[in-house]
Amino acid sequence: MNELLLGNEVPIRLGFFMAIFALMAGWEVFAPRRTGQLKRRLRWPSNLAIVALNTLLLRVIMPTTAVGLALAGEAAGWGLLQQFEWPLWAASLLAIICLDLAIYLQHIMFHAVPLLWRLHRMHHADLAFDVTTGARFHPFEIILSMLIKLTVIAALGPPAVAVLIFEVLLNALAMFNHANARLPIGLDKWLRRAIVTPDMHRVHHSVIPREANSNFGFNLSIWDRAFGTYCAQPTGGHQEMSIGISAFRTERELILDSMLVQPFKSSVDTYSINKAH
Repeated sequence: MNELLLGNEVPIRLGFFMAIFALMAGWEVFAPRRTGQLKRRLRWPSNLAIVALNTLLLRVIMPTTAVGLALAGEAAGWGLLQQFEWPLWAASLLAIICLDLAIYLQHIMFHAVPLLWRLHRMHHADLAFDVTTGARFHPFEIILSMLIKLTVIAALGPPAVAVLIFEVLLNALAMFNHANARLPIGLDKWLRRAIVTPDMHRVHHSVIPREANSNFGFNLSIWDRAFGTYCAQPTGGHQEMSIGISAFRTERELILDSMLVQPFKSSVDTYSINKAH
């Protein structure tokens, strides 16, 4: 099993990414939640280019993938979960929940620490909200996020299959909950009891800091409810709400070269999770 995972991690993840991306992009065309957004031709080239750049950088810079480290941990007996005799299903379920909590806490940290917010705000600087926003992260944030994830995996000792499932879920649900996709209100209400829906996460991309500092979850919605960071709906409604941040409001800031230098521009004083707004 482990050899099969290691040999097929890339095609498995790429296959799911392409399939979910195509599904969400089609959904946005035929049943958009918001109309009148900036045209895709203004945003998609740079949003997709940053995905390609980040993928290449991780392949060059990182000595291992998350799944590769989990395989090494299983072989060496590293990590907390390796110290107990768990059924594979139980260890995998617990590992996925713990990894999801780690991503939630990391997300809050990237909003709370001014230096980290400088990196993360490129994700929020998109002036529209669709499936490509879910993969729009600065390369420095991607590298740091991977280092944090590898540290958590080394300490936790999850089964490699659980890490692969989590990686697929993280990518798939990030595309889903960033999609400009319309869900029936009743279905959205039911789904968000368990997972983060597009309407739930869209609030997090509001230009209003109080709303942007809510709904930090990517997969499970329980963390926002449990830790008091849940906001049900945007003040202005989903159609009329403004997406983005106040520092970067021009179309020029949507071009790749401008996106890459955003961490070094403007002040972060007007945006802090620790301030009352």
